[in-house]
Amino acid sequence: MKIAERRAPAAAREKLEQAGLHPLLARLYAARRIGSAAETANRFENLIAPSQLLNCERAAALLAEAIAAGKRLLIVADYDADGATACAVGVRALRQMGAKVDYIVPDRVALGYGLSPELVELAAERGPDLLITVDNGIASLEGVARARKLGIGTLITDHHLPGEALPEADCIVNPNQPGCPFPSKTIAGVGVMFYVMLALRAELRKRGAFAAGAEPNLAALTDLVALGTIADVVPLDANNRILVAQGLKRLRAGGARPGIAALLAAGGGDASRASCFDLGFVIGPRLNAAGRLADMGLGIECLVTDDPSRAANCARELDQLNRERRRIEGGMLEQALAALQDQAGLGEDAGTTITLFDPAWHQGVVGLIASRVREKAHRPTLCFAPAGNGQLRGSGRSIPTLHLRDCLDLVAKRAPGLILRFGGHAQAAGLTIQEKDLPRLRELFEDTAAGLLPEAARLRVVETDGELEPAYHSLEVAQLLEAQIWGQGFPPPLFCATFAVESQRVVGERHLKLRLRISGSSGDGRRMQAMRFNSPAFLPATFRAAYRIGVNEFNGMKTVQLTVEHTE
Repeated sequence: MKIAERRAPAAAREKLEQAGLHPLLARLYAARRIGSAAETANRFENLIAPSQLLNCERAAALLAEAIAAGKRLLIVADYDADGATACAVGVRALRQMGAKVDYIVPDRVALGYGLSPELVELAAERGPDLLITVDNGIASLEGVARARKLGIGTLITDHHLPGEALPEADCIVNPNQPGCPFPSKTIAGVGVMFYVMLALRAELRKRGAFAAGAEPNLAALTDLVALGTIADVVPLDANNRILVAQGLKRLRAGGARPGIAALLAAGGGDASRASCFDLGFVIGPRLNAAGRLADMGLGIECLVTDDPSRAANCARELDQLNRERRRIEGGMLEQALAALQDQAGLGEDAGTTITLFDPAWHQGVVGLIASRVREKAHRPTLCFAPAGNGQLRGSGRSIPTLHLRDCLDLVAKRAPGLILRFGGHAQAAGLTIQEKDLPRLRELFEDTAAGLLPEAARLRVVETDGELEPAYHSLEVAQLLEAQIWGQGFPPPLFCATFAVESQRVVGERHLKLRLRISGSSGDGRRMQAMRFNSPAFLPATFRAAYRIGVNEFNGMKTVQLTVEHTE
């Protein structure tokens, strides 16, 4: 592992400072290619126009006509936080605009991902006139064909990368489909649905559908949009940062949906100080737990209800599921790491990739295990669980230098029929194979990734923002940084320094609590409290590390705390 430093262009940094930004923020933003203060304002009016999203206005017209005709709409949701929030945005907005709308969620184990023909058959029992997919559907050729045969219309809203063919839907809204000029290719599924609802409101406004003062305030749904965007770990480009910033602003002002407020409370969070961390690591896992272990219908119900008591009950159930998820994940991770150790899979001479399977593993948790193994070994990782009928369902996570979906696409082309279904993003993907084909898949995945990854690209490089001035190790600065918008593609500040250890002890069996003195050129001898989570091994007396600065609150007292993330 190598600790590197991001460079902040001096001209951009100076320009931001002159515009009134805090000197540290100016440095951090300049290192993330922000060139003007306007890019940090995150104003709602600066969102890319819905007209730039291919077929968005066409979808709005389709929905407006369906509403006017009293047609029955059915949203086909997904079983993760992005799909759940996209469904909630659709249900809430469409009902406010007079639609007859309900939703259905596929059973993760029985039906798998997306609008499958089997799910269409179930949906048809509800008598819908139009199926609306959220966060899925771009690969559902067979499902859309089945719906068409049954006389049911389909509107696809998705953000995943399409295959060589598109489904023959009535309308497709996806920024990644061919010919779409929308600049924010990394928008989440919930963002796509939010854009369709913005276009629908504009279309209904044009048709005179709203009485005076009855036009819905869609900005009130930005807390849901922010949650789905952060929880889906999509890169935070300028447009996504605006969506997240607006959602956090609403949360901090007390405008959260009852379900989001209840989920935040279940995790001990404070809405008035809500941050991207709360969305991604407090609310997101609790919502995702329903899709991983049970039925995401519970999560969606939590987000669409306006009854605080009902929301609180849902949040309690989701919190219990999340505790169970953590228990299952802990056992699976131990097995995965033990298997790697047995295979000498953590050594320098190990292969380019990792592919793991255990017949006792849970389908809903293999993605988390793939993520943990990838973090540990810094190699593209696939983890599989049984899916019945002799099939395995897998989830993969990649390193920044390998586009995982493209890699799997190449595997599929080299061995037609080997991968039954697959889809995803650059850093995460899902796939289904026959269990008997696992050895062949492991071999081809290794060979293909090895050919795509030059040796230099396999080195783990931890990018930091360099050394932090001693004066900035303060509570005020920690709070300032926590209040900003950080996430995938716009990483939270990570600093580096050389530390001397004054004391260290293991707490909670898995974590290291430290008292450190900053030494070297960045230090002035001051002492800081620090934690190193999920790594109880003692550190040497002096070490160089990448760390974060944050706020620790205990018994009502707030203090600065460093979190040691990586050591050289």
